[in-house]
Amino acid sequence: MSQQALLKKEPFGSTEGKSVDLYTLTAPTRREVRICTFGGIIQSILTPDRDGRMGNVVLGFNTLDEYVDGNIAFFGCITGRFANRIYDGKFTLDGADHQLPVNSIGCCLHGGLKAFDKQVWEAEEIAVADGVAVRMTYVSPDGEEGFPGTLTTSVTYTLTNLGELRIDYSATTDKPTIVNLTNHTYFNLGGEGSGSIEGHELQLIASRFTPIDASFVPTGDLASVEATPLDFTKPHKIGARIRDAHPQMALAQGYDHNFVIDRESDDDASLVVFAHAYEPKSGRRLTVLTTEPGVQFYTGNFLNGEIRGASGRAYRQTDGFALETQHFPDSPNRPEFPTTVLRPGETFTSTTVLRFHL
Repeated sequence: MSQQALLKKEPFGSTEGKSVDLYTLTAPTRREVRICTFGGIIQSILTPDRDGRMGNVVLGFNTLDEYVDGNIAFFGCITGRFANRIYDGKFTLDGADHQLPVNSIGCCLHGGLKAFDKQVWEAEEIAVADGVAVRMTYVSPDGEEGFPGTLTTSVTYTLTNLGELRIDYSATTDKPTIVNLTNHTYFNLGGEGSGSIEGHELQLIASRFTPIDASFVPTGDLASVEATPLDFTKPHKIGARIRDAHPQMALAQGYDHNFVIDRESDDDASLVVFAHAYEPKSGRRLTVLTTEPGVQFYTGNFLNGEIRGASGRAYRQTDGFALETQHFPDSPNRPEFPTTVLRPGETFTSTTVLRFHL
């Protein structure tokens, strides 16, 4: 393989009269990432196993039509303007009430009905010192999905020469608004379509989580994970306690919780390691870093076999896991949580790094 990182652009189809492109980023360390401009979706990530065999380690589809028509599980996409849930689709900002679409169990989920995951983003290759990068930009008009302000969002995907995928988010607004951005990739380090991720070992450097109610919305508490099946402060197999009788596991039908990343202080926004995942059969490992205060750990609980992915195999519960770096769910209605308010003159920034290794 070339000792230089490479970037290739090719057509991926069109939707609603807009052309969609697929960018392939290749690193000299045998890592390849494909990202399409529809939803900013990470379509595939190729990385070797311990025997040198390449495999795609994320869930998704082969064609644009499948993403446009059937991506109800949010495979690989940028979610926004507000990732995760806002209860009843309502929030108040500076005394003004705002109503968003309610699209999931009494909540506005991942920004509404036609949110960032369903938009065609403008893309451009940008020069970086270490690797190759593509920047995707979307301008969300004032009032789109009920959110105030024109929000200009850029997401830069960089594949470094060492094979790390870095995701840098940036957003500005012309009116006070709220913003919470993440990427919704599902990982399976055994390979896409290889079956359950319950045998993966996971460590989360998070000693607290935000308990949920029946609407999957945080109660407002910051609870200790100690003596619960949500304690991943030491490595555990994902499936070891996933069917535990704990009330939080029953409510979520598995893991679908926001974990509070352990930091030096509440205002610490440095880039820190918060997750380690390991798949014993392949030997693949994933280490994740972020500047965000939380992460939604999700085990694909709503995958029911009706969706077939890139391999042609049906996706079922626990066939992939997501680590959605984020601010906490329902933050606009929880003043005790880190703020998600963005005002004119300010810039929202966030970084997440995915490190694949053996």
